[in-house]
Amino acid sequence: MMSKNGLILFALTLCLSGCGAYQQVLKSTDQHFKYDKAIEYFNNEEYVKSQTLLEEVSPYFKGTDKAQEVIIYLGRSYFGQENYLSAAEYYQAYIRNYPKGRYHTEARFQTAHCYYLESPDARLDQDITHKAIEHYTLFVEMFPESPYAQQAYKEMNELYDKLAYKEFLSAKLYYNLGSYLGNNYLSCEITAKNALKNYPNNSYSEELNWLIFTAKYQQMTNSFEAKKAERAREAADEYYSFINQFPESKHINAAQRMFKEINKITNE
Repeated sequence: MMSKNGLILFALTLCLSGCGAYQQVLKSTDQHFKYDKAIEYFNNEEYVKSQTLLEEVSPYFKGTDKAQEVIIYLGRSYFGQENYLSAAEYYQAYIRNYPKGRYHTEARFQTAHCYYLESPDARLDQDITHKAIEHYTLFVEMFPESPYAQQAYKEMNELYDKLAYKEFLSAKLYYNLGSYLGNNYLSCEITAKNALKNYPNNSYSEELNWLIFTAKYQQMTNSFEAKKAERAREAADEYYSFINQFPESKHINAAQRMFKEINKITNE
């Protein structure tokens, strides 16, 4: 049985042997050999080695049949390293150079998927999220029967949900600001309504509708007497809309208590 030190020495020997072999590949002047080794390294999930070799041979194979393979494997190699923005650049380069290429469907999907994976937290700027949605939309329009289509729709819906959640956070912030430096309840209402309009099937529909109703209620309670009856009627409309859409909502009891206050004003 090999000792612990023996195992370490054996592993180190293998590592040095592998590194030495890779250095020999790098020094080779045979571009076809380098390309074959790049694909071999890729298949062994040694993505950095694969990427390095592919970038070296790329100028040599430009204009040949192998050029498509070089670009698509560069995209795949960067993707394997989780460097999604660089991967997206190569996938888009493939699309530009080979609009009818054999990897066109993959490149279209992977471009969108890379941006999906780079999409940041909802509290941050969502430019990349919008970019991912644009590419997914184009993909499903071009390849509705693709094996990737179901995943594309799923991930696109997740991104729409993220955008809706960002709007929900904004609406909630306006609500919490209340009457500070103006009528933030109205801003809350407008933001929530826009979110429902722009993202109609989002997962935050109930909470957005709840914010709209409660913002209407707060505008009623904070309004001048001359406006209270009108605001009460508007709040009542939102109440009926809310309970009809969400009869099992966790907010039902609170909504009913608020509606009693609304009724007092509308019946005066």
